[in-house]
Amino acid sequence: MLLAAACGSSAATQTAQPSLTTVRRAFVARLKQDALTYRWVACVRNGRRYKGLAIVRCNVNFGMDPHVEAYCTVFDHGKLVTNHENKAIPCAHDDAGFTVPTADGS
Repeated sequence: MLLAAACGSSAATQTAQPSLTTVRRAFVARLKQDALTYRWVACVRNGRRYKGLAIVRCNVNFGMDPHVEAYCTVFDHGKLVTNHENKAIPCAHDDAGFTVPTADGS
């Protein structure tokens, strides 16, 4: 699974931040590629960075009770990377998006 958030520092060159729509689309495509079933995905900027790259946290409702999993994501050289793939991407708790309403985005 995926998860994303927290701070980090590095001399990496900063690139333009992808839009939340771009991040969400890439993340949903990854979930589908991995044949994961979900109810909704909500992605928010949390203001954190990893190696100069903006971190976007995507919360995924996998259903059941509900089961919401957080993924911290970055776009590295045009490729979506999550903290589940790269454990160095920090993903601590934050309240980013706490007031943002969620909607089914399947």
